[in-house]
Amino acid sequence: MSGHSKWATIKHKKAALDAKRGKSFTRIIKEITIAARQGGDPDANPRLRTAILAAKAVSMPADNIKKAVMRGTGELEGGQIEEVMFEGYGPGGAAVLVKVATDNRNRTVSEIRHVFTKNGGNLGELGCVAWMFERKSHITIPLDKAGEEQLMNIALDAGAEDLRDNGDQWEVISPPEMHEKVLNAIHEAKLPTDAAEIAMLPKNLLHLEGKNAGAMLRLSEALEEHDDVQNVYSNFDFDEKELEALTQ
Repeated sequence: MSGHSKWATIKHKKAALDAKRGKSFTRIIKEITIAARQGGDPDANPRLRTAILAAKAVSMPADNIKKAVMRGTGELEGGQIEEVMFEGYGPGGAAVLVKVATDNRNRTVSEIRHVFTKNGGNLGELGCVAWMFERKSHITIPLDKAGEEQLMNIALDAGAEDLRDNGDQWEVISPPEMHEKVLNAIHEAKLPTDAAEIAMLPKNLLHLEGKNAGAMLRLSEALEEHDDVQNVYSNFDFDEKELEALTQ
């Protein structure tokens, strides 16, 4: 089980909680607003299409989607949101990428730096860890909802490059430009998805143990809780038994 797989599992559980609290709506609305700056027509804007698909997956009302698009295109006020990627190091030297969407960069920088420091990490300079990740389409499917051969045929035929079993879910990895085609093929096969996004996946994993593992998990959770944070990516890995102990 890869480190990303473990974090993907944790994030899936957290996404269910976020959905109950409406936090997933806030994050997706910001993504739609930012994506719509490149054009309000989803047919001509792949990023906007992806964001709208994510909105529909959490049953966001069409009016909310429409207003978010209009804020992005400037037809409504409130679209002054800046997208920033922070880079840093967590406990044990784990690489961390933090994607934020904010209307006050200075405030957010200060707050994110504080979260890193408080939880045993440190905010780094631009480019310090980004090279350790690669941008990929990442789609997860409940393990018991699809057979390996069935899913492999569907995904690979649509342009995916890898299929992984993380114990609870299938992970379908594809080039970012194939995200929509692979996702559509999975949906056309009537297979449910837990998550579907363009993510920053680690090229290599860093194994953490004991206090470092627990501290890294706490840092990740603290960053995810920040209102401006859209996503957190890391290259940490640790044993399954430790994960179970840490998430009790």
